[in-house]
Amino acid sequence: MSAKIIAFFNNKGGVGKTSLVYHLAWMYQDLGLRVVAADLDPQANLTAAFLDEERLETLWLQDGKINTIFDCVKPLLTGIGDIDNPHLEYIQENHLSEELRSLSFSPELGRLALLPGELTLSSFEDELSAQWNNCLGGGGKNRALQVTSVFWRILQKTAASHQANLILIDLSPSLGAINRAAIIAADYIVIPLTSDYFSLQGLRTIGYSFQTWRNDWKDRLNRNNVNNLPLPKGDIKPVGYIAWQLPMRLDRPAQAHNRLLAEIPKAYRELVLNQSVENNNISIENDPNCLALLKNYHSLMSMAQEAHKPMFHLKPADGAIGAHTKVVRNVYKDFKNLAYKIAERTQVNIPST
Repeated sequence: MSAKIIAFFNNKGGVGKTSLVYHLAWMYQDLGLRVVAADLDPQANLTAAFLDEERLETLWLQDGKINTIFDCVKPLLTGIGDIDNPHLEYIQENHLSEELRSLSFSPELGRLALLPGELTLSSFEDELSAQWNNCLGGGGKNRALQVTSVFWRILQKTAASHQANLILIDLSPSLGAINRAAIIAADYIVIPLTSDYFSLQGLRTIGYSFQTWRNDWKDRLNRNNVNNLPLPKGDIKPVGYIAWQLPMRLDRPAQAHNRLLAEIPKAYRELVLNQSVENNNISIENDPNCLALLKNYHSLMSMAQEAHKPMFHLKPADGAIGAHTKVVRNVYKDFKNLAYKIAERTQVNIPST
């Protein structure tokens, strides 16, 4: 079984990367797929979203066991061996209410697993950075390729052990070596955005870095003569972008807000897809590269974090009463539509009824 690996990346923080990975992982499970949510952000916010404090303490403070992705890397980092087999946390299923279950195409829920992250993964940054240029040649080329491909090889082991259809990667807001190694490990990249000036400007950096990393890795593969080491092909394809709508503020006039939204389609095509743009009149609502324009469900998000479940699994017992009931249904439909759109573009087969 060949799992598709999708990375969610933006070097700007606060654009909802972790929330998207978390909610899409649950949605794909609800739709019948076997899913792994991989936390490659050293801040480990995705891991904290899935697990309660007691389990986090056990994972992060229990020495001598393979509990996180950094534990898989340690033998290679310390020079005592190659990567260890990954540990997965199997997330207990939150069964949908009968009302919401009727909206799903698959009544049988798949299995959702987490590849946990931890803060100490940041200590791997320097080694990844140092080995990047060594991939081009020299006496340490074999080790350099081992180190640079480490995330791809861990994810391949993860996919095999879980028999996964899909792996979703959460990344930090950084242009560092950890993210570079994670991006070349992916098959596809999705860019989350917020409708503000900084996200628009950030597309320039994202586009340049993405294209540079992909081309540089292709160059290293062309120079590679290590035949006994499987390596990622580096054929990373952009899937599109997801824009979160920010709540309106008094200090941000609606006209300026709408102008920023209007600039995103052109910027994405030019800076990420490297396409010349003749028609600049495509709205974000009609842009084929826009996977979703999501509302800001601030009150539901807080409720979901408290309950350790996705927004669309919230029930009256969690506080989702009154007007929140309809909003929960709308969130479910929004993420279901988004999940299907991403699956279609990444050739992921969702079971039918």
